[in-house]
Amino acid sequence: MTASPAPAPATQRRSTATDLALIASFAALIGACSLLPAIPVGVVPITLQTFAVILAGAVLGASRGALAVLLWLAVGAIGLPVFTAGGAGLAPFAGPSVGYLASFPFAAFLTGFIVERLPRKRIATSIPLILLAGVAASVLVIYPLGSLGMAWRADMSLAQAFTFGLTFLPGDILKNVLMAIVATSVHRAFPALLPPRGRAAVAAHTPAVSA
Repeated sequence: MTASPAPAPATQRRSTATDLALIASFAALIGACSLLPAIPVGVVPITLQTFAVILAGAVLGASRGALAVLLWLAVGAIGLPVFTAGGAGLAPFAGPSVGYLASFPFAAFLTGFIVERLPRKRIATSIPLILLAGVAASVLVIYPLGSLGMAWRADMSLAQAFTFGLTFLPGDILKNVLMAIVATSVHRAFPALLPPRGRAAVAAHTPAVSA
């Protein structure tokens, strides 16, 4: 018996090019959502940034989702106006929103890590499960780091910052519902976009044999 040949380098290059294109596309999406009009509610406004960040993780998976967010942050840090209200440079990282900015790559990674392991074949289960993944990332990552950032840069106690952060909860639930619907639609249209789960993942990486 002989093992089937390894994937051709051209196939690997196409895969890498596709990954880079997806990462760049979602970085642009996060930037576009950041530039949409924000709702001022205090020291940190309500924006669609979190929707795009969580969506990047849910659609691209853990690694590519986090890389898309990091690319957006890097592009903004070097001076392109891709942050809220056209902000750019290092100033946003010194303001009250620094904790939220720092949390976004981790939130995208956690969302993607969970979604990669979820069943995605049925809409009835996919949407609520992806919704829970997004909410988990918000509650476990974005809110704690966001509160720490506000307590550090907005002259608030940690309790005050956390209480203020809870004002985002109703809007975040709505954004995560929309995120779950969009992510489920993308998964159904492009089922190979995320890595296969379980036995399928093992089979995908096991060389076929022939007599």
